[in-house]
Amino acid sequence: MREITLDLDTVRLRALTWGPPSGRLAVLLHGFPDTAHTWRFLGPALAETGWRVVAPFTRGYAPSGISTDGSGHVAALVDDAVAIHARMDGGTDAVLVGHDWGAITANALAAHPDNPFVAVASLAVPPSAALRRAAALRVLPRQLRNSWYILFNQLPVLPERYAERLVARLWADWSPGYDAAGDLPAVRAAIADRDHRRAALGYYRDLAQPWRRPPARYRRWAGAEMRLPRTPVLYLHGARDGCLDPPLAELAARGLPPGCEVHLVPGAGHFLQLEQPDQVNARILRFLQAR
Repeated sequence: MREITLDLDTVRLRALTWGPPSGRLAVLLHGFPDTAHTWRFLGPALAETGWRVVAPFTRGYAPSGISTDGSGHVAALVDDAVAIHARMDGGTDAVLVGHDWGAITANALAAHPDNPFVAVASLAVPPSAALRRAAALRVLPRQLRNSWYILFNQLPVLPERYAERLVARLWADWSPGYDAAGDLPAVRAAIADRDHRRAALGYYRDLAQPWRRPPARYRRWAGAEMRLPRTPVLYLHGARDGCLDPPLAELAARGLPPGCEVHLVPGAGHFLQLEQPDQVNARILRFLQAR
């Protein structure tokens, strides 16, 4: 593993990287509350089979910087992923893997006609357009209870003040029984100062507050996360996920177009890539190598 710097137009990102410099590019995007270290199993597994892996600390997560425009919109995250592809000379055979917010970003790109990635794997958050079914209403009451933290993150001051407690609570609730002792220090370091905490929480505020429109430079990507994928998507969901109710994965399987795959991962919660790395790695490798 090495660490590199990616200078994009509006933000400087630090990224972990594995694999040969001439391999096919795989970009891995983490979510909240997490860091690029979440890919410590998948990154080497891809590298061992010849992939060139780049896993950035996404905008607002140290050691990456705060973006100059302060945007945490999905469209801004999509723009960063496309810029990483260009910066790393990704070519036409590059792939994208995302978890949580990284999955939202990956799903949005999979639905956009200008997506430069040939295939997408998303973990823990399905393409939202695949859930527009009457059956989703049965899951809604339980999901609203699970999503209390989204409303909490809209409050001023308190989320920043209690960020460390929030992070520990979410890991415990979302992946019951998983020992996160090896992960939490990296998350705390990524949001240790007030500016980085505000930037990470800003993802939720920009999502839930419609008057916070994305800067004009990102608007070509706006709204893509609400559409069905055009690019093949592998969707993986932990069977014990305490963040997004597992029945949502079954609903997504019925709503996704041909060429997509959906699998529940037994014995895993929300952070399935850490809880069941062998299963997750095997599924992702098999899917990506066929593209």
